[in-house]
Amino acid sequence: MMSFKRMWALFVARNFEFIRDRAGFGWNILFPFLIVAGFGVIFSSDTRSEYKLGVFPVKETRMVVKELKIPEKLKAYDYIKIVPFETHDEAINKLLHHKIDILLENKGPELKYWISDSSPKGYVLEKVVKESIIPEEFFVSRVIKQQIQGEQIRYIDWLFPGILGMNIMFSSLFGVGYVIVRYRRSGVLKRLKATPVTAFEYLTAQMISRVLILLSTSFLVWFGCDFFFSFQMQGAYFDAFVVFLAGTICLVSLGLIIACRGTNEELTNGIINFICWPMMFLAEVWFSVEGASSWVKNAAQALPLTHFLSAVRKIINDGATLSDVSPEITILLVMSLIFLSIGSLLFSWTK
Repeated sequence: MMSFKRMWALFVARNFEFIRDRAGFGWNILFPFLIVAGFGVIFSSDTRSEYKLGVFPVKETRMVVKELKIPEKLKAYDYIKIVPFETHDEAINKLLHHKIDILLENKGPELKYWISDSSPKGYVLEKVVKESIIPEEFFVSRVIKQQIQGEQIRYIDWLFPGILGMNIMFSSLFGVGYVIVRYRRSGVLKRLKATPVTAFEYLTAQMISRVLILLSTSFLVWFGCDFFFSFQMQGAYFDAFVVFLAGTICLVSLGLIIACRGTNEELTNGIINFICWPMMFLAEVWFSVEGASSWVKNAAQALPLTHFLSAVRKIINDGATLSDVSPEITILLVMSLIFLSIGSLLFSWTK
């Protein structure tokens, strides 16, 4: 018969164990904060260069951008960083290794340049370099520029939910899957088997404990980062909380599948990484998969983190409500039920 008293004792014990592990507790808070802080410094600075344009012969200590003999437009672009080189050989070596995107000779008036055929950025920057020698009047009657309406979303505002989701994913799989496998190998679960505690009570206590800890640390990181970077919150905080709750439960439930069997910590570590890294890249933590192959998008839809981040970003960045993200929440809850069922059926105290 299920006992809430036993579940409460296991829940409290797991929480105390996590809090006493100061390194693990601190890292769960510090890691996402450091990533967001790093991106905040990068994208809040004036040097937001996406392309690197090499120029030679120029001495780095004596480079004055205004005095370079290259088209004036190239000197004024915000997203182009000019990198000086003293010799042609040094510059070509950097170009071959994709450390710069294009190379210009600082002689004039003839514009002489080098690019790498295997560099996508070099291809784009070549078009920019050619455009820079065309007078602005040429475009007046041929090109019509339109400004987008509405409040623009900063990259860091788009990135932040992905960082939190990634942290929850790693903490769920390692904090539940890896830890329980370690307990099984050290004999802790074997001793628990001799008590009245059932597998359902143990797994439920582990799941609730991990969900509570992850939600607490995530929102602590959220409000801490918001204090420094003033994130734009378009939706309701309660709606975001509901999505975070559903997403965290789903990811912790996935961790229970990993924890249900096994005594080899090295193998478990490999399995977790095998699951985490594809999920991190396909679920749009760092960048969008828009424009990718259809099979990539279809594969991404099978991952819980994809639906988690999709719902969170709709609320935070677009101001969506719970009804707008109900399909994602439903998918997360269904996945949670499936993961929990599999984990409970396959769980073993000793094997």
